[in-house]
Amino acid sequence: MRGTAATVLALAAALAGPPTSVAATADASSATWPRVDIRQLPVPPTVPQDGVCTHPTGCVSTDWSGIGTPGPARDPKYVFLGITYAGAPDSGPASVYRGNQVLVVRTDGGAFPNGEAWKCVTCGVSLGPDIDTSQLVYPPANELPDRKRVLVSNGILECGPDGATYAVTDPRCTPANTRITPIYWNGKPLFEPDSSGINNGREWRLSPDGVHLVWDVLDFRALMEIPYVGRLSYDKENRRYELTGTSVLVNPSPAYQPLVVEGGSQLRLNHAGMIGEPRGFTSDGSGILGIQSLNSDSMDAWATDLATGASRPLTQQAHYTDPMAMSPDGKWLLADEVNGSGRLDFISGMPGVPPLTAAAGTAPYISGIRNNGNRRFFSPWLVDAKTGRGFQLNAGSDPNWNAAADPVWLADSTAVVYTENLACGANPAPHPCADSTEPGGRNSRLMIARFPDLKPSAPVTPAPVSDKTWGLPYDPSTPVQQPKPVPTGTYTLRGKVQGTATVQITNNSSGTQALGIAVSYSNYSDDGTNIINGTEKVEHVSNTALGCTPGTASALACVTWTEDLTLSGRHTGTKRTGPDGFTLGPAAMLKNEFQAIGTLTTTIDGTAYSQPANGS
Repeated sequence: MRGTAATVLALAAALAGPPTSVAATADASSATWPRVDIRQLPVPPTVPQDGVCTHPTGCVSTDWSGIGTPGPARDPKYVFLGITYAGAPDSGPASVYRGNQVLVVRTDGGAFPNGEAWKCVTCGVSLGPDIDTSQLVYPPANELPDRKRVLVSNGILECGPDGATYAVTDPRCTPANTRITPIYWNGKPLFEPDSSGINNGREWRLSPDGVHLVWDVLDFRALMEIPYVGRLSYDKENRRYELTGTSVLVNPSPAYQPLVVEGGSQLRLNHAGMIGEPRGFTSDGSGILGIQSLNSDSMDAWATDLATGASRPLTQQAHYTDPMAMSPDGKWLLADEVNGSGRLDFISGMPGVPPLTAAAGTAPYISGIRNNGNRRFFSPWLVDAKTGRGFQLNAGSDPNWNAAADPVWLADSTAVVYTENLACGANPAPHPCADSTEPGGRNSRLMIARFPDLKPSAPVTPAPVSDKTWGLPYDPSTPVQQPKPVPTGTYTLRGKVQGTATVQITNNSSGTQALGIAVSYSNYSDDGTNIINGTEKVEHVSNTALGCTPGTASALACVTWTEDLTLSGRHTGTKRTGPDGFTLGPAAMLKNEFQAIGTLTTTIDGTAYSQPANGS
């Protein structure tokens, strides 16, 4: 995901030795993982330092993320790629190779008729005012099942003299016979901002059925991120696509909340409605990929069934993930995880702690501190879709390069393609990095990880999807009904294997927001191998130094952790704050700016993980 979007959630074998975190070490020991062969895919040359491109089909910008997001094609010989061109002449045939565009790239070593391994499918195409070129680089382009239309930006590209006649890889497909038809929602183009700057949808992803789209609306003012799913329908009269049959993937019913009260004072962790920010579809299109807490202070990948709302975790203690893609055959997930980088171990590294304090809205803060400026700390992890276990594909590789959103699988499920960015590009201090050694000094590169042990397989057949989902029918005239927190009170959560957690919840006077959650653990264990004792507390507080000034709208926008936990069993460790706790302010959410007051340290099996320095 780009920018600070996820911060507003309402809420070769493996090349080298295994990473150091608990989850990574446990998973990487498996002898069943496929071998990995990682190489670069060809892209246009980088514009030279004088800024003048002399290559006849354009040059990629040296800027951080100049090479954007890959997208899926229906033929494993290709992937799509968002890219930013630079240095184009003002006139002549090469002048069209400028700004944000979409390429189709050969993955098999082959070439297009001009001898190059890529073809720009949007360069020189006449665009109407409804197409937003800022979205050509990201979200990912995606080919529809007919192989003659492609989702690019906020529209559908097709090629031919009379409708969708040619595949974009066909030499007969030219800028002159290519058009992009806009997608509308709420009577205006997808992504178009309103007067307050709130986009009319963002972060959209196409279902494998080529019919359904999932997206969200992000409102920074209310700190809400609302997911939606709808059907692409062509409006012949207005010559555009409309999103119809839309559902809001939020339901205030207790059946879809992460914490459910039973018997008056018993709590149950409930795996339902776990979307948060939508990240795409399952391989058969019957479910939505999303991110929510599986363990305390760790954001994991989930799949939520569109019909029932039932959710299942796809990763285990990823620390943070959001760029992800399921293999077309449904067997694997490729997730960009922070796990193994050391960035979030100080707060996310202790296994076995249930996500109780997440109900106090910790997710935006965890999400916010996962970055350091342009540095994303993401690495690609191959995850077994059934067990949630996985390993880092490029462990031991150049730490100055980080994975970027989104990864994409080849259509035969034998390889994944992903972009890497230099950890901080040309950022000024305090984010220094080594200079790029890539051709032309570019700060992005396109990688392909092939799995020689995985045989080519057919995609899963898309499942029928009804417009009626577990969510609520969308009514643009009615505000989205927000779930209410568990009422103020004291509750007990029993471990699945042993022990208890006593949970004290304190809400605001209207009962619409949890202001504090305090938990006391007594030999608590859900898995029988990690046993938790001690106390933890998360509360919303005022802190003028961090921008939470009493008497203002941001008075309680700061969050303080108070931790004194011990871990025993398979691993030993502690999670402890200093005497004044550990406090983050809204800058963590809105700017990915790490500014903390107090300390938080997690120690696992004798290794201590401390928080980053402020400003880093």
